[in-house]
This record gives sequence, structure tokens and C-alpha cells, in this order.
Amino acid sequence: MYYNNRIVQEDMRCLAKREEIPVELLKGKRILITGANGMLATYLIYFFMFLNEEKSYGIEVYALTRNKEKAEARFSSFIGKDCFSLIFQDVCDSIALPESSVDYIIHAAGNASPRYILEDPVGIIKANTIGTINILEFAKKQESVKVAYLSTREIYGKMAEEVEIIGENQYGVMDPTELRSCYPESKRIAETILESYRHQYGIDYVTLRIAHSYGPGMIINNDGRVMADFISDIVQKRDIVLKSTGDAIRAFCYITDAIAGVLIALLKGESGRAYNLANENEPRPIREAAELLTELFPERGCKVRYQIPEVMSEGYSKMGRVKLDVQELNKLGWDCRVNLQTGLRNTVLSFEDDV
Repeated sequence: MYYNNRIVQEDMRCLAKREEIPVELLKGKRILITGANGMLATYLIYFFMFLNEEKSYGIEVYALTRNKEKAEARFSSFIGKDCFSLIFQDVCDSIALPESSVDYIIHAAGNASPRYILEDPVGIIKANTIGTINILEFAKKQESVKVAYLSTREIYGKMAEEVEIIGENQYGVMDPTELRSCYPESKRIAETILESYRHQYGIDYVTLRIAHSYGPGMIINNDGRVMADFISDIVQKRDIVLKSTGDAIRAFCYITDAIAGVLIALLKGESGRAYNLANENEPRPIREAAELLTELFPERGCKVRYQIPEVMSEGYSKMGRVKLDVQELNKLGWDCRVNLQTGLRNTVLSFEDDV
């Protein structure tokens, strides 16, 4: 997925038109984004550079990532420009920037793929804990900085009592001995680390608890998440094979809505506050999402089939879905605008329209 992709450019223009995002506050700012090769981080970088190109905002972007080859491909349009710098390092190492001063940090490093939960749970824990500490140690050196941390809805765990909707101050339980817990438990401690640095050192931060985002730039090959697998099957013109009855309810948030939420919280959010970020407009069983994809692209001849294993993989969450209360983000002006049909079509086409 590249910056000049037709779908990407359409998304950039849509984001720039969203009046609830106070983009003028980004003029002349320096922004560090960790996990730059990730889907949300990439789109954030693309949007900052779009504002530079279309509106001459003069935003200086520092994109931190480990994978040099992938980053040089994703950000080839910006390499050599004065306002863009690639920083190749592990977030688990002390942060080293050519310039010491930044105004905003978006900490997006970390992996949520079931594949990596099975193969590298320790790496996931390190990125969320040691990586977060390194980011905040760097933040301590800044004159004035605000941090946005991309967390997950999974930090809520399993509620002791059945509830219909979860607000930011409601928490359930997790089994720390379950392999899957390496991801949400380390996200939980990352949020505690952030609050500890705010209390002790005055670091300004907000947290986004994001649920099921998708869109151009997502990893679709051998990722293991439901939407990634579905998109991969349609792109590769394969039948979608469900490993369950497909009754599990999900509400998928298209990438531009997720990016708008991150930016609104970063620029308008209250220090120390967590914000739920989810599309609660279209909850539906995952089999319906699979069926919708096959209907959107009938010429590919894909069908939905079932191949249910006797034992579910340890990499998948076994907790049922509960609706997230997004009122706090709504109060800042955010709303979810892209419906599932449009988002799915855009995502599939983005993988076939690179230039």
C-alpha cells in the first residue's frame, strides 16, 4: 500500500474535510510516530504529509520503525524531504532522534496479530511495557509534549456480571496464565505506566482503546485476525473459510474513522483520560461480514465455507463482545461515518490499485 494509491488519496481528502479535527493545531509541529509500518501509524503519517503537500502545514514527521525495507517502500514518496525522517530502531531501545524536541508523540508500536501472540508473546509484552517506558523517558526530556497511546478494547477483560455496554471506568478480569493475555495484560500495564509518568513527571497523555479497525495498509497475509483473513481471501479470489459458526458479533471501524478519533483525542482530549474508539453503528455476526464481501465482488466467484476445528487456537480471544460506550469521544465531536459496505470495498480495491 502506497501513498499515491487512489483509495488512499480519496481517504486523505475525506479526512482533511472533517471539520471536527482541529488540524490547524498541527501547523509547524514536530510529531514522532512509533510502529510506523502499522496500519494506523502509516495512515497518520500519510495524513500529516498530505497536509504538508496540500496546505503547506510544515509538519515535521519522525517515523520510527524496525523494518527498513518495508518502511522505505511505504514512505518512498517522502524520502529525502526535509519534513520527513525515518528512524530505524526497536522501541525497546532508548529513543534516539536527530532532533530532541517534539510536540506530539503517537505511540502505536506493538503487535496484536494472533500469529505473533503464539510465536512471540514476550516480544509483544516488551513493546507494550519497555517500549512505553522508553517513549515516556524521551517525553520527559521535551519542553512540552502530548502523548497519544493506541491501546485496545481488550483491556476490559471479561465482566463479572453481564453488561450491555462498557464505559471507560468499567473493568473486568483476565486470566494472567492464559497465553492470549500477553497482549491485553501488557496493554493494561502500559496504561498504568502512562498514568504513573503523568503523576510523577507531569507527562500529558491520552489513551485510545480501539476496537476492530481495518482498511488499506492492513496486514492480510498470515495475520490471523478475522477481517484480515476475509480481505486476503477476496483479494486472492479464494473462498472465505470460517473456523467457527460465524455467530460472534463484531463492529468494524474503517481506518479514516479511527484516524479521526485518534487525532481528535490527541488535539482536544483531556490529559490522563482514556477514550473508547469503536464503530457501534453496525454490529453484526462475522459470517455476515464474510457474506457481504462475497456479494460486493461476485465476479470473483468466492463463497463462504465452514471448517470448524475441535479446539480453538490459543491465539484468539475467547471473550464475548460487549458494546463500547463512545460518548466521551462523541463529546469532542467525533462520530463514525464510513459504513461497512464502503469500507470493505475500499479496502479490497486498495490492494489492487497501487501505483
